[in-house]
Amino acid sequence: MDENQLNENIMLINLPSAFDFKANLGYLMREKNECMFHIEGDTITRVIAVGDIRSLVQISANDQNQLAVHFLKGTRPEEERHRDLIKAYMKEWFDLDSDLTPFYEMAKNDPLLKKPIEDFYGLRHVGIPDLFEALCWGVIGQQINLTYAYTLKRRFVEKFGEAMERDSKTYWMFPTFDKIAKLTTEDFADMKMTVKKSEYIIGIARLMADGELSKDLLMNMKDFKRAEKSLIKIRGIGPWTANYVLMRCLRFPNAFPIDDIGLINSIKTLAGMDRKPTKEEITKYAAPWRNWESYATFYLWRVLY
Repeated sequence: MDENQLNENIMLINLPSAFDFKANLGYLMREKNECMFHIEGDTITRVIAVGDIRSLVQISANDQNQLAVHFLKGTRPEEERHRDLIKAYMKEWFDLDSDLTPFYEMAKNDPLLKKPIEDFYGLRHVGIPDLFEALCWGVIGQQINLTYAYTLKRRFVEKFGEAMERDSKTYWMFPTFDKIAKLTTEDFADMKMTVKKSEYIIGIARLMADGELSKDLLMNMKDFKRAEKSLIKIRGIGPWTANYVLMRCLRFPNAFPIDDIGLINSIKTLAGMDRKPTKEEITKYAAPWRNWESYATFYLWRVLY
């Protein structure tokens, strides 16, 4: 490959000053059973699926404070509009358009957040840009520990998702809602997922396939409470799952899964408590986090995970 071809196959994305690639890698490497990407050294390899476009990319950071996205295996999209969609996906995945200055200013004097921001400065709120993936992950994670949730996610992805192969490695893509909408709970039987969760995921997929649920519809509501209520109306989605999706996918800054066990345990640890904090105590701790509840939760999660 000559230099011109190499340059064509690399997309550069400018990074904000408050970004530390190693801090974000550390977050992505926390679970060894992750099936959506591989990390070797300081490089992430994964498939970016946007619409019908499938691109296998290696992601790293260069010395010019840029994210370098290297298209592999002839998967660079020919049309600029498709490359722009992939760039938008990358920026959304790492939340590159958010200015964290106000968050860090608030957090540096916060009794719970000051240590996490020192330990993980430059960590962005790594998201889940695809709504169906975020909703499924929220449902899968209900009432089970994180390790088993990753096991179920891997089974789900490897059973129903597409894959690309390179150098004897398999790179998986999350199943599409169109495919899952055509299934029945019997198709999930060998995954050891509860029948209820299977029903919830199929129901969500059918809503999306019918056009009754989409990321655009939720984002266009613009009002947090409206979006939250709209999600909670869906069978299988309660306040925790709704706020999880509002955080990780829809990027509402005030999304706050107050009953989350990871959040509760992190607050207990950082506050040096010998019991779990009450909801009233958490509400009091969170008062200064107004409109940064989502980022505060993410950093508190990172303390334990």
